[in-house]
Amino acid sequence: MLSTIKMIDMSPFSSVVPVLLFVLFSAVNTTVRSSSVPGNQGTNSTILPSATTLEGCPRSCGNLSFDYPFGIGSGCFRNPDFNLTCDNTAQPPRLFLQGGTEVIEDIDAIVYGSTSNYLFMDVTVDFSHAIPVSPDTKVYNMSWKAPGRSFTLNDALLNITGCDFDIYLLDQDRNSAVRLCTVTCPNEEITEKVARQNCNGTGCCFIELLETTLSAFQFKFVQHSKGGLKAQTNRSSLWDRINITTVYARLSWSIVDQPTCASTRDNRTNYACASSNSKCCESYGLPDLGYLCGCDSGYWGNPYIPNGCLRDNGYIPAQQKANCSRSCGNITVPFPFGLEEGCFARKLFQLNCTNATSSSLQFDDEHQVTYINISEGLVGIRYTSYYEQEEFKVYVPKQPDLYIGSGESSSVKWAVANLTCQEAKQNYSGYACVSINSTCLGVNSTDGYIGYRCKCLPGFQGNPYVQNGCEGIIIGLSVGFSILLVSLSATFICRRWKRDIQKQLRRKHFQKNQGLLLEQLILSDQNATDKTKIFSLEELEKATNNFDSTRILGRGGHGMVYKGILSDQRVVAIKRSKHIEEGEISQFINEVAILSQINHRNIVKLFGCCLETEVPLLVYDFIPNGSLFGVLHSASSSDFSLSWDDCLRIAVEAAGALCYLHSAASISVFHRDVKSSNILLDANYTAKVSDFGASRLVPIDQTHVVTNVQGTFGYLDPEYYHTGQLNEKSDVYSFGVVLVELLLRREPIFTTVSGSKQNLSNYFLWELKVKPIKEIVATYVHEEATEDEINSVASLAEKCLMLRSEDRPTMKQVEMTLQFLRTKRLNSCHGTPENDEERQPLLHTRSEASSEQLAINLGHSANRESQNSHNCYSLEQEFISSVGLPR
Repeated sequence: MLSTIKMIDMSPFSSVVPVLLFVLFSAVNTTVRSSSVPGNQGTNSTILPSATTLEGCPRSCGNLSFDYPFGIGSGCFRNPDFNLTCDNTAQPPRLFLQGGTEVIEDIDAIVYGSTSNYLFMDVTVDFSHAIPVSPDTKVYNMSWKAPGRSFTLNDALLNITGCDFDIYLLDQDRNSAVRLCTVTCPNEEITEKVARQNCNGTGCCFIELLETTLSAFQFKFVQHSKGGLKAQTNRSSLWDRINITTVYARLSWSIVDQPTCASTRDNRTNYACASSNSKCCESYGLPDLGYLCGCDSGYWGNPYIPNGCLRDNGYIPAQQKANCSRSCGNITVPFPFGLEEGCFARKLFQLNCTNATSSSLQFDDEHQVTYINISEGLVGIRYTSYYEQEEFKVYVPKQPDLYIGSGESSSVKWAVANLTCQEAKQNYSGYACVSINSTCLGVNSTDGYIGYRCKCLPGFQGNPYVQNGCEGIIIGLSVGFSILLVSLSATFICRRWKRDIQKQLRRKHFQKNQGLLLEQLILSDQNATDKTKIFSLEELEKATNNFDSTRILGRGGHGMVYKGILSDQRVVAIKRSKHIEEGEISQFINEVAILSQINHRNIVKLFGCCLETEVPLLVYDFIPNGSLFGVLHSASSSDFSLSWDDCLRIAVEAAGALCYLHSAASISVFHRDVKSSNILLDANYTAKVSDFGASRLVPIDQTHVVTNVQGTFGYLDPEYYHTGQLNEKSDVYSFGVVLVELLLRREPIFTTVSGSKQNLSNYFLWELKVKPIKEIVATYVHEEATEDEINSVASLAEKCLMLRSEDRPTMKQVEMTLQFLRTKRLNSCHGTPENDEERQPLLHTRSEASSEQLAINLGHSANRESQNSHNCYSLEQEFISSVGLPR
């Protein structure tokens, strides 16, 4: 089933996405199902493997390797689907599947056993194609077909470059075509490489197919009759050809002799799982389209060949190279870990010292090592990206998972091999505990046994993984008494020295973090002085009980938040960021100075900061009722539900806060991480916008800034994601997702009934085109809100989610529209009696006329009568809570 197809195109034809989804779903589903009927094997005769038939079969082509069931030559592959061709005339040699689809990465059939009965196997391929064009020809075609029934297209990213044509997807079953996008001609000096870098519809169109099960597709290219092909020798190749370039493409494969593992139990003919200690696994994401083979838990290898699943024998118990480097800055790298080939016991223990000066030791781009503890079998991990995994994973091809850790920056346990101690001792040549005074210990996780590690015997210390690594500890009584005496006499001096060192370190951090600059900024602004304070680290340690783990309120991509109680009994939230670059310190100080001047009832109040730590701490007002996300989606809040009036009020309050940040503050602030979990609710359930860790300050005369893309998936503005240009409309897009959450009561990335992941904004825009809005919204909303209100909010959300930022409203327009809807709802609830005439002008001070016009622009009449609704507030309460209070 096709779950996601995403096309990024700046042309006016991007509205064809829903149609494309329908066409592809119908065509692909029919094609795939018809091809997966058991017994319809055609010429795909199967060759069962044996040690004799596989002996001498090539297992590489140039620098690419592959495993059975793939192979080259008679008897070396399972069936023709897996028959590979190596073009040795090319340099380097090139590897192909049937039909000319090129393989560009190793094909790995090696698996490590687990308790799971699901597997996913894939092949990374390239099916780039160039089509010469001429003035006499207006229509061109390009088709692709899977290289056999065993394959389906899982993901593909395509760049299509050229000049002045439309791109269509052909649906042969319906004899129709759906236009995907239009490619216009760029300036003549633009090269094909430059056009492909932007790929915004001018000279290039970008098409993205995600999580599909396509067995074939066909594109049609229709040239416009605009004279774009006049002969000019100085033009680039954009005018000479249509170039389809594969940025990334991945085929999933499975064994299709039988559709499921259940059917293999009834018919063992041509059963693929040839190894002992192997098992049948369902193909993940491809139900009823074949099966895969895996090794039993504790085994690894190739389950498709006899005796292919083996116990772990990948540990090499001694370094193979002399004079290995054993440090990275101030971090020691003992064996079995290592930095160079021949210096580590297995690939899983290979580390990279990227910068010895700063002690930057890494597993990969996302995981940095802070220490290695041989005695306890621990490795300290720090995440170098803003995104944290749910559990620690380091993937190394053909290596077992021997690390156990959570997704937080923490200590990770490790084992040396996936064997029991009894099995390890039987294989003396591969036994890791080589020191004579060492012993073997098992390593377990919550999911079961992981493997074994080594430890020095009691009374010994050192490295049990090297010869004579565990030395004895001999401490005489006289030495002990001497040490005790020296320790007692030096205790007072040490404590005093430590206090002095801590003071010096805190003073150093204070100066490094521009503390003097912030003090000057605060002193120069009387308003900031009244409410902003530079806290000492001692005050905040006391407030949080030395940052006790029980005081943690939450963890996010930018840091950790603690609950604290100051000496004046104020309850605060203290944010401890993960890291900040030295070049960003001045910007951080400027941001604190700006936020300290923000006085808005719907923005979390900043009390001050602490600069005596390596990474500065921020102190905010404590908000007791959690986040809007928690109230909308958490199961624990099922006993409480927001009314439609509450939802409208919270939306108005949050929109007003963002509008203030964009245009009312002394300098524009782009939040960059607007989401329901960053809209907090105080004791009265008043909205408070929070978490400015990703925010950017922008001069009032500047429309955008270019930054590294940062935000939360599900809320991230697609234009910002692809261009890196952050502007105020990026926050508008994210706020549009929050409006959809309020209407549908679904999470931004939710699981459908079929079990697949779905993007809420894409789901909403698609459903809005095929269903009435009242069938989409949550039951609570449908029961409490009028049809006119639902339509207005849905239309506003649709505007906010426009692909191009210039088509979206400003936050001011969003706030005015929502405020107008609230005022209109109150009027419909309470009427406008004569004694209320004096209050009516006040309710219209927020430019009601402009709001009405915006509402009309969104497609709803401002004069339409609203239906009766439930849970209405009094007009006085509404006036006090929103319109009457100053910003």
